Amino acid sequence: MNFYEEWVEIDLNPIISFSSNGKITYSNQEAQFLLSRIKQKELFDLTLKHAPKTFGIETTYFDLSLKNYSFYAITVKYENEDEIHMKLYKSAMVKKDSELSTKNTNITNIFTLVDLAISTKKIKSNAKFIKNYDPSIPEFKINASEFIKALNLIYDNFQESEMLTTSVILKIGEYIRLEGKKHSIISVEVFSSTKCSTEKFNYKDENASFIVTKDEDKITIDLPLISE
Repeated sequence: MNFYEEWVEIDLNPIISFSSNGKITYSNQEAQFLLSRIKQKELFDLTLKHAPKTFGIETTYFDLSLKNYSFYAITVKYENEDEIHMKLYKSAMVKKDSELSTKNTNITNIFTLVDLAISTKKIKSNAKFIKNYDPSIPEFKINASEFIKALNLIYDNFQESEMLTTSVILKIGEYIRLEGKKHSIISVEVFSSTKCSTEKFNYKDENASFIVTKDEDKITIDLPLISE
């Protein structure tokens, strides 16, 4: 995989290529998460709707909501009768949670904590654990004990899964606001390859230093990037 192919693969916006009959010929990592929630045909129809009338590239701006996603634009590339390509642009947003606390947080390496949780769960699980880390993420303030607790509960929820992918990424264009200041978001996403219900998953902490969200086959921990 060359530099440009890798760059497309880790893009935080969904990128999908379709054949003329709507079959997916390529989807990057973010598109695969989207496809676990949205039907393939719905995305193909959306692509055709916004395709240029003749061969070429066209970008359309809109306000589109799909499940828990919000998009502000779509680019469709149409060069021949055999294939068509699309890219959806996720809307930038600011997550506000004035109740988030920095109490009991210390500068910590998040990869060490995730590795520790995975190593513990591997002993009692038959699932294959895949790790997708952004190595550029620095150490930052984390309530380590609460983070490990939440992550272990997530893995327990997906105990019937055949494969679990844990991604640690920096969210582009999204922020958590604390005490009037915007902080970038470090997101830990655990995605299950097997259909597992998240309805019974519940995590509460009165002094939470992060936000936990669930959506069908993925549970996410969003943490503010505070390094000082």
